[in-house]
Amino acid sequence: MSSKKIVIIGGGHNGLVAAAYLAKAGHKVTVLESRHQVGGAASTDTDTFPGFKISTASYLNSLFSSQIVRDLDLKRFGYEMLPREPSSFTPVPGSTKSLLLGKDTAFNQAQIAQFSKRDAEMYPRYEHELGKIAEWVAAMMPMIPPSGPLPRKMSDIQSMFAFAHHVLRMIATPRRMYGLCKLLLTDPVKYLDSWFESDVLKATLITDALIGTTKLSGYVLLHHVMGDAGSARGIWGYMRGSMGGISNALATACKELGVEIICDAHARRITLIRTKTVSLVIANIRDSRCEIVTPRIFPADIVVSTINPTTTFTKLLEGVHAVDDIRKKVVARDCESASTKVNLTLSGLPNFRAMPGTIPGPQHQGTIHIAPSVAYILEALRDYQEGRSSLRPILEITIPSVVDDTLAPKGRHVMNIFLQFVKKGEDGQKYFRDVILPLMREYISNIDEIITGVQILTPQDLEREFGMVGGNIFHGGMGLKQLWWNRPAPGIADYRTPIKGFYLSGAGTHPGGGVCGYPGSNTARVILEDLGYRNS
Repeated sequence: MSSKKIVIIGGGHNGLVAAAYLAKAGHKVTVLESRHQVGGAASTDTDTFPGFKISTASYLNSLFSSQIVRDLDLKRFGYEMLPREPSSFTPVPGSTKSLLLGKDTAFNQAQIAQFSKRDAEMYPRYEHELGKIAEWVAAMMPMIPPSGPLPRKMSDIQSMFAFAHHVLRMIATPRRMYGLCKLLLTDPVKYLDSWFESDVLKATLITDALIGTTKLSGYVLLHHVMGDAGSARGIWGYMRGSMGGISNALATACKELGVEIICDAHARRITLIRTKTVSLVIANIRDSRCEIVTPRIFPADIVVSTINPTTTFTKLLEGVHAVDDIRKKVVARDCESASTKVNLTLSGLPNFRAMPGTIPGPQHQGTIHIAPSVAYILEALRDYQEGRSSLRPILEITIPSVVDDTLAPKGRHVMNIFLQFVKKGEDGQKYFRDVILPLMREYISNIDEIITGVQILTPQDLEREFGMVGGNIFHGGMGLKQLWWNRPAPGIADYRTPIKGFYLSGAGTHPGGGVCGYPGSNTARVILEDLGYRNS
């Protein structure tokens, strides 16, 4: 089979995954990345704070496909996941009490029993049931969805049969099917109410139903417990060297396979032959040494866009009438976001009022939840729904340098804060000074003394820096109406488009956002199938 010229627009982790698989199959692949480094949201910043490695946007790994790690031999190229134990710490305000959760069942039960003996008994059953549901949903991630709800071609019929077979497996366990429907179709708060009575436990768990969203979502809760990259389902961990460890390993694998990666390459337009077939990509290449921008043409038999679908159809394919209907659907997607990322450098470790100590301890290793009750979380959401940034936001704090000593100079640390809910247009510096910092003082006695550097990325900053339309970290909302054959829109959910040789990938396609790699590997598989490969 003859080698094809393939151009991939976007050097995020999905673009690199697709590039590696396609190059492995013998094709000539070029990756165009608009930023100065690969990785997109999964990249490492060493410039903002010299001497520190910062996970600028994404900050934890659980979802990245272990199959991709094996297929591309990524551990040979530096991919290393670092476990956290315990994995979460929820301090109770005005108290010396806190909730620690990790992998050990007996430990978790002892922690929960501080608040409810009944919940301690229920928790293993909850984990088991949710884990089984998450396992079933996770099995859909490498599946190719049909292009839309109505079959248009043989591949759609095959996808529908595969999906139907998968659904029958769930129906065979009615109690689990009921649990899945209850979680996806009802309020996640009510779902947790049916399991537990302890407010602090429910608050710790319900944050997973809100991360990256502007409304409670049972699917997003599942999304945060169905990864297995951490050696067990639902376990999240740090990447050695920060989140760029994933993308850097992928880039090294790509280069060994002959992929050409060009950074500072801003794709401007995809040119077609008779409006139906891809022909070439026009990009502006910026020389960072002298800031000179040079247009360059990349001939292509196949083009893959891994950037946000909205940007793809409104800019790269601007004026292409063959995709007018699809463009309308894609632009109409929900891309609202209220997420903000704050990166701090510290001269020492925080001293938590609920668990004092500045020597590395269990309270420093996992995700620190500043969201002590369900009422607190719902109030933060209500603020946003009423048109203002949350007056008492939800904070998810990590200090990866406690586990990974490569991130900061000895004795110093990196703190990542992912928070909700911030209105687009908010002054990040002012919000940090007036809202975030006072809130942190309630929980951390020495926070003012240890902060040495602050970086704030509000929704508009995330949009500008990473091309996340609306600042949405998933490149489109993850509600049920924007999943499976609706992602990114009916008619193109199988990664194919009406333009011959043009494919979609990235977080805006199935199975959605998060650093998982499946959009990249799925797209590569579809392309190879279309080229005549079997069992690709």
